[in-house]
Amino acid sequence: MNRFTAILTLMMVSFGSFSQFNSMRTIQPDSVSYPNIYAKKLSSDSLSSTFAIWVKLKVKMHKHVNHTEHVLVVEGAGDFTIGQESKSIVKGDLITIPKDTWHGVTVTSDVPLKVISVQSPEFKGKDRVFKNNE
Repeated sequence: MNRFTAILTLMMVSFGSFSQFNSMRTIQPDSVSYPNIYAKKLSSDSLSSTFAIWVKLKVKMHKHVNHTEHVLVVEGAGDFTIGQESKSIVKGDLITIPKDTWHGVTVTSDVPLKVISVQSPEFKGKDRVFKNNE
């Protein structure tokens, strides 16, 4: 599946039942004074939740016990770890994180990492588990 098809599929899954449009260029955090991570919910129902997330420094290693996450990099760059593998990520990269898989990111750019995160099923914040040594 090429990148355009993957992105289009991701957007259809995240926006399909809400019939709303969001411009990735204009979505901004409500405040620039957040310490490290800022998440803005764009949509949610029982099947999925979509967030714009900004990271200034890092996201500690964690996993989601009950849902899969798809992350589309909109701005910035970082070193992303999923399981035992680490890769550099940049604008346009799409990462699929299966449920119950350790993952985290360290920002390497001068600007915050801005991503769109689509989590399925709906993310209610109760299945995030952080590694003990983080």
